[in-house]
Amino acid sequence: MEHHTRIKVYYEDTDSLGVVYYANYLKYLERGRTELVDAQGKPIQQWNREGFILAVYKIDITFLKPARLGDVCDVVTRFVSGSDYRKRLKQTIELGGETITEATVDLVCLDAQLQLREFPPGILE
Repeated sequence: MEHHTRIKVYYEDTDSLGVVYYANYLKYLERGRTELVDAQGKPIQQWNREGFILAVYKIDITFLKPARLGDVCDVVTRFVSGSDYRKRLKQTIELGGETITEATVDLVCLDAQLQLREFPPGILE
């Protein structure tokens, strides 16, 4: 399973050097994960209302090249592996077909009281 999300870099995303501020890449990756879940047929807010909250457990990110103001990037999100309690995704941010950021993201599922619970069937499989 793979999903693509287009992201345009706005002025608010950049730092004093005119490149995307590093923390904003995390936001772009989050958008990619949200769009992947939504594309599976049920919006993430509905999963949340049903008591299934997806949370980042661990992220390993490498910044290879910067994106700049006006660039249009592609966030590619791929499901890699998982168990009942943890799912692993590989994500890249690409610019013109070249990978500029890569990340491995481990997710867990929490209940409304923020306690660990099993992932429901039909999400990130």
